[in-house]
Amino acid sequence: MYIPDFNLQKDKKQVIDFIKRFSFGTIITSKNNIPIATHLPFLVTENKEGIVLTSHFAKANEHWRDIKKNKVLVIFSEPHAYISPKNYEKELNVPTWNYISVHTYGEGKVINKIERITELLENTIENYEVEYKQQWNELPKEFKRKMIKGIVAFEINVTDIQAKEKLSQNKTGKERQNIINSLSNSKDTNEKAIAEYMKKRLNEYRGGS
Repeated sequence: MYIPDFNLQKDKKQVIDFIKRFSFGTIITSKNNIPIATHLPFLVTENKEGIVLTSHFAKANEHWRDIKKNKVLVIFSEPHAYISPKNYEKELNVPTWNYISVHTYGEGKVINKIERITELLENTIENYEVEYKQQWNELPKEFKRKMIKGIVAFEINVTDIQAKEKLSQNKTGKERQNIINSLSNSKDTNEKAIAEYMKKRLNEYRGGS
C-alpha cells in the first residue's frame, strides 16, 4: 500500500491494538490471476516467531483451499472520515479523507486438530462475548462436533505489516484541531473514532499521555 513517511505507523503495539479493536478483516488471495476475498473476524496473538492471526471459514467456502498455496493478505480498515476544506486556514484547498488501515501479509495454515479448533472457537467467544461461554459449555457435544465439521480453522503467520494512519499529519496544528473539533461533534461513529485517534496522536506528538 502507498504510505507517505508521515503517515507510516511503526509502533507495533499500536498496530496490534488497532487490529484487536477493528478485528473484522478481509482476507485476500489470488487464483488464476483473479483476486478472491472473504470477510472474517480475526484473533491476533504474539509468540516467539512473531504475530499470528487466527479465524475460520465456513467449510462450504472453498477459499480456504487457497490459503496454503498462496501468500495471504488480510486488511483491517474501519474508521474513516470525510475532511472538509472548511477546516483549513487557506481557501486554496480541496476535500480529502482521513482513515487508518493495516495490511498484513503471511503464510496460511489449516488447523486440523479438534482440540485446537475448539480452543480457537472458545477464544473467539471469550474475545467477543464472554457471557456466552456458559451457554457454549452446556451445549451437547454432538451439536458442537457437527458445528466443528462445518468449518475450517486456520492461522496466518504474519511476515510483513504495513500500517497507515492518514490523520492530517501534514496540516497545521490549528487545522488539525479544527478537524478534531468538527469530527468530535459528529453523530457518525466513524468520524468520532477518527477524531479520537487524531487527538491521541496529537497528544503523543506534544508529549502528552
